[in-house]
Amino acid sequence: MSTAAFTSLPDQGRRREQLTAAVLLGLATLALLAVFGDESRAAYQTWMDSTAYGHCFFVVPIAAFLAWERRHVAAAIPVRPLPWLAVLAIPAGLVWLAAERLGIMEGQQLVAMACLQLLALCVLGWRLYRALAVPLFYLFFLVPFGAFVTPVLQDFTAEFIRVGLGVIGIPVFTDGYIIQIPEGTFFVAEACAGLRFLIASVAFGVLYACMIYRSPGRRIAFILVSIIIPIIANGFRGLGIVALGHVLGSAEAAAVDHVLYGWIFFSLVILLLIVAGLPFREDAGEMPVPGTVPGGQGGLRATALAVLAASGLIALAPAIAVTLDHRGGLAAQPAIDPVAIRGCLPIAPQLPANAERITWSYSCPAGLGSVDQLIVSVSVLSPRSNAGALVRLRRAITREGAAESTSFRLVRQTDQDTWLMATNTEPDRMVAFASWVDGHPATGGLAQRLRQAWDSITGTAHAPVMVTIATPESVTRLPSQPEGPVEKLMLALIAHNPALSGQIVALSAAYGEGHAP
Repeated sequence: MSTAAFTSLPDQGRRREQLTAAVLLGLATLALLAVFGDESRAAYQTWMDSTAYGHCFFVVPIAAFLAWERRHVAAAIPVRPLPWLAVLAIPAGLVWLAAERLGIMEGQQLVAMACLQLLALCVLGWRLYRALAVPLFYLFFLVPFGAFVTPVLQDFTAEFIRVGLGVIGIPVFTDGYIIQIPEGTFFVAEACAGLRFLIASVAFGVLYACMIYRSPGRRIAFILVSIIIPIIANGFRGLGIVALGHVLGSAEAAAVDHVLYGWIFFSLVILLLIVAGLPFREDAGEMPVPGTVPGGQGGLRATALAVLAASGLIALAPAIAVTLDHRGGLAAQPAIDPVAIRGCLPIAPQLPANAERITWSYSCPAGLGSVDQLIVSVSVLSPRSNAGALVRLRRAITREGAAESTSFRLVRQTDQDTWLMATNTEPDRMVAFASWVDGHPATGGLAQRLRQAWDSITGTAHAPVMVTIATPESVTRLPSQPEGPVEKLMLALIAHNPALSGQIVALSAAYGEGHAP
């Protein structure tokens, strides 16, 4: 055997080990994506519905490109599986189970992604995982998180506009997110908070920093700049729109196509970030390839053991959640509608019982222009449902994920019920909704989530119920200022049915665990 052939054997063996690890890791990842099916579907639906997360469709191709850039470095590092690290899936699973019982989908998705990272670490080993850390960590941008900062961004934008108008000498009066100048009134809605610009800027900043910088300090500095600059730039965007309204003499004229103008302005900001970062670039030449690396222990047996250990322990928490859910299925529904709503008629066939809920729908004449009817839905959820089931049901009915912006406000609160109003724009939709948990009106908050999480484990004598009153989905554009007349109709319908709360509590008890009809 020639010397050249002899020295090539270690490289060939390392490549075989890496190929084996890649195949097994890919199969295990697909299996875990199925295990975390709810998280995957929720993420995809958010990408489709929200313009703030449209960039998520490019995350996997970008991560693949970043991995391709590091192929020479990764090729020189052997696979060294670490099956014992799979024990970290146990505390991660407990965190996931807590988030799942509390109905915090972002928490579930983040932990699920962390579990996939743990799987990669167990299979590849520390050295190879570290070499591919940038593309692997970039996959966290698949998780549509960050919406919780919207109120903070709204506060900053409104205050920035107020101070800015004072500096340039335009008379202004503010009340929360309402900005009033002599030429008209502006409202800093969720869509104006700049969340979409911020998230896109951070995703770009991380990509740009990892492509042209090598030192951690420069990468961190550029990422921080990519967070701060879009927040300030969105403040200037809002200030510019209000100032333009002052110049044009019309608030409505200045607000036309403000989202389009925002993206143009944001593109210019990104261009300036690119130009500002170029003088400090460190991407000259190829990435350094490690020299002598200790031999691997990445045979098929060790790799398969790491895959099985990590996958099995990661799937344990979702299996517990499924077991808890299946213990509280709903019984078959009665032959007639269980709730009588005065002034309304059943409009939809009763839906078959499933593991999560049963729904009855009613049509109520409205006669308000294009809103010729209101749609009432009464939904009973499984007694073992967690808080996430109510949130998913509310989002499905309000369609808030597909709207440009959604606002919530309290419209009625008594000892028997608590009604909130969700108002969407583009498309327009108004939904009044109330929930009952443990036979009592639900007011939201952590205490309610904790109570439902406990009920999902121990069971409860009262199944959760949600009642919604909505404008028809066929009406995509409501009359101007619809809150007054439409809200009055909804509140009048509630007042016209004083016995509704009592019927809902009785229905809740009828479908409670151990009391189903």
